[in-house]
Parts: sequence; structure tokens; C-alpha cells
Amino acid sequence: MSRDLKIVDTAAPVWSIAAVERDTGLSKETLRMWERRYGFPAPRREATGERAYPHEQLERLRTIKRLLDAGHRPGRVVALPAPALLQMLGDIAGPREVPAAPTAEGGAAPDGCLQRLREHDLDGVRHGLSEALTRLGLARFVLEMLVPTNTQVGDAWMRGELAVYEEHAYTEAVTMLLRQALGRLQAPDARGRPCVLLTTLPGEPHAMGLLMVEALLAVEGCRCVSLGVQTPVPDIAAAATAFRADVVALSFTGCQKPAQVGRGLQQLRESLPAATQVWSGGAGMASWRRRLAGVSAFTSLEAVAPAVRAWRHEALDGRLELPAA
Repeated sequence: MSRDLKIVDTAAPVWSIAAVERDTGLSKETLRMWERRYGFPAPRREATGERAYPHEQLERLRTIKRLLDAGHRPGRVVALPAPALLQMLGDIAGPREVPAAPTAEGGAAPDGCLQRLREHDLDGVRHGLSEALTRLGLARFVLEMLVPTNTQVGDAWMRGELAVYEEHAYTEAVTMLLRQALGRLQAPDARGRPCVLLTTLPGEPHAMGLLMVEALLAVEGCRCVSLGVQTPVPDIAAAATAFRADVVALSFTGCQKPAQVGRGLQQLRESLPAATQVWSGGAGMASWRRRLAGVSAFTSLEAVAPAVRAWRHEALDGRLELPAA
């Protein structure tokens, strides 16, 4: 049995602080600080002195994390009881307009995918997504199907209508489909440009946005090198040099505070040659108000293709200092 999950009796599982950190994205330091400042969470202590969190506290922490991601401050939400937290979630995650997705011409609609996910019909989820990909092509599939579907799934999870395992199952289905689609694309010339290095900074564990960006870049004929998630800045800089990257592309989902995003981007910018551009995007960039020289911030996936074309136009005109090929 995992050391992260301890069974005191069959009805009362408790979780280690490491497991709570991984599940919620809240650091151990944050959990301890809240315990001292707000009296919650209130883990019991094992004989070894280790903290053990009952499952209901884990669920409440998940709700708190959703509210923090939506812009609430810890002092406003951490000490609230679970019913009040769920009410706040309902207020901020009510009906929301999402981009329209094709139906008759373009394949399955986002609401159909969400319904099948609720019914645990994973074969239906995969079939609907695969059909939409075939009808739309990869770029339109990402922009017209995945963007609104991800929004619906994320909102349902925020309202507590989807469990973590259901959201994970959806993410895995999309990930497998995108990787298969990327594998079927004709590989660009080894000297093709721009060469884009894709990753996330430490503290950003989500890879979905990164994979969607890679799909859009690949359709544009870019040479993509993905490092996966949570790569330390020195390693990103070393990889950019090793792979002769023209662009380093980063994804942010909101797991990190704007100040952390700014520090990470500043450190990365200072670690890279001036000729290597930095592109950053994702929901986490919406709250980052600061602008940093040498860093392009994108707020939508629709900006990816124009950015590639602009890069090539400037390269053709000789306005870019390119890394040595």
C-alpha cells in the first residue's frame, strides 16, 4: 500500500501531506501556513508526528484551490465551511458562454462529449473526438472542438459535477488522440524553421495546453521539440542551445501566482540568447499584467499561427538575428 494513503478503518482513509500537495497543487508550506493562520486544514498527527488529512479535508482543499484559481484570496475562503465554498463555486462557475463548436458539418459537439464523460462512456468520448478530428483537421479540431470542450469539462469540474478521475480520463483521451495525430503528420525538414522548444516552468504540471500548442505549430510546419512539463530554467536554456531553438514556448494554466510567472520568465529571458524568442500563453497569462521585453504573451490559441507567420516574414526580411543552424 502507498505510504501516501493510510487506512485507519475501512471508512476513513487519510492522506499524507505529500499526497495532498500532489492532488491539489497546494504546497506543503502553504498547507502548514494555513493551518497556523486559519485553523484549516486540521490534520491529525500520526504516532510518527506526520500530518494525516481525512478525505473530507482533501475535498475541501480541492474546492479552495478552484476558488483561488478563479481569483479569490486565501483570507476570504480558507476558513469557510464546505457548503459556503460550494456556493461560491456555483456563483463563479454558472452558465458561461463558450465558443460554438461544429455539429452537423464538423462532428461531435462539446456538450455531447461532456455527457458521455458523465456517463463514463470513454469509448464514446474517444469516438466523438476522433470523428471531429477526422472531419475538421488537426488545427480546427484544436481550436473549434478542444477549446470549448476543455472549457466545459473544466467548468463542470469546478462546480463539482465531475470527479478528479473523470477529468483525468478525459485529459488522457485527448492526450492520446493528439499524440497519434502528431505522429501522422509529415515531419518537417530537420533544418526547418522556426524550431520551437516547448515546456513549462517548475510548478506548472499541466501538459494539455502545451500539447495543443504543439499541434498548431506542427500544422504550420514548425520543427517542435517538447521537453514535457516542469523543466528548470537552466535546463531549458541548455536545451535551447543544444537544439538550436528559435523560440521557447511556455504554457501557464494559473497554478502559479503572477509574481512567480514573472520571476520565471525574467530568469529564462536572461538565460537565453537575444536571438531566441520567448512565447508564453495559457489561462495563467490573463492575470499577468506586467510586460517583459523579449517575451511575447498570448491570450488565445488563435494567436499561434499568426505568430509563426510573422516570425517567418521577419526572418525572410533579415530583421531577425537567427541562432546558428
